[in-house]
Amino acid sequence: MAPEERADAARLLRGFERRFLAARALRSFPWQSLEEKLRDSSGSELLLDILQKTVKHPLCVKHPPSVKYSRSFLSELIRKHEAVHTEPLDELYQALAEVLTAEDPTHCHRSYLLPSGDSVTLCESTAIVSHGTTGLVTWNAALYLAEWAVENPAVFAHRMVLELGSGAGLTGLAICKTCRPRAYIFSDCHSHVLEQLRGNVLLNGFSLEPSIDTWAQHPGPHTPEAERPWVTVARLDWDTVTAPQLAAFQPDVVLAAGTAWLSAGTQQWTLPGGKNGGTWVAWASRVTAQHGACLLGALRPQPPRLRQRPCVLPRKWSLLWRNQLCPARRAMSRTGPRAPDQRDQS
Repeated sequence: MAPEERADAARLLRGFERRFLAARALRSFPWQSLEEKLRDSSGSELLLDILQKTVKHPLCVKHPPSVKYSRSFLSELIRKHEAVHTEPLDELYQALAEVLTAEDPTHCHRSYLLPSGDSVTLCESTAIVSHGTTGLVTWNAALYLAEWAVENPAVFAHRMVLELGSGAGLTGLAICKTCRPRAYIFSDCHSHVLEQLRGNVLLNGFSLEPSIDTWAQHPGPHTPEAERPWVTVARLDWDTVTAPQLAAFQPDVVLAAGTAWLSAGTQQWTLPGGKNGGTWVAWASRVTAQHGACLLGALRPQPPRLRQRPCVLPRKWSLLWRNQLCPARRAMSRTGPRAPDQRDQS
């Protein structure tokens, strides 16, 4: 194989690998490029390589993806093979048979490859809504904000970071692994979300401190050589949180993904917390006045059914709308925002 052909094949394999590990929509895969490669070759090496980079990938073997998703992917891969070659490829059918006989659990794993060569693996619910919350899956906003952060590590380096509404934990774990923060506070309020979030932090090799008080009492030195930030998971209920509770965090950077909305009618930003929004704005104003580094990733219009009071945000807040984050999108997934499982089968 010529060097140019090897490079093309390597790019194709990387595209399949990244998309499959992150459980991207099947329509986003480079199927047309694969069909062209299959027509130009009578061998099956490329399909076997794709199998090793997807279903048989070491990350997938250790942390299985959705059974439904794997089944749909393998079925499509077999269709592409059969459209070009008449001889069946036993390895593909064997892999499909294994998936067909596997149980479909309520949780699955997704892995995101980082530019550093590391990865973030998350355990998530297979349902968009589970236990009365949507916080058990990774949403578009978290992916966009994580990729923006990976491209802008200086914003977080050697700083105390507080994330609001961490959900499954993608944004924070990507920052912890690539941006060298001094400390990182994940936060959410739903009990099942917090339980899964703690599990995902441990799954990615971080130790959990019991509370912010531990950091306040023993902050310890943080040098550029320190590899792991201080990490904790805090329960933070937007509807009941008080200003003194917020002040105890003392963050240098505050960020959130998908927790604010842009009203199409008034072009005003709406913060979480409903009637408690004034508490958030007053606190955010103090944070930005002291540190000047407060980020808010807000990636969707306000749903019509949502009735929250619009708030005027502090001037120093950086409102990262989707078109500002798109240039960094290729850092992790190369395919744009992801949607939960039920939308990934087409």
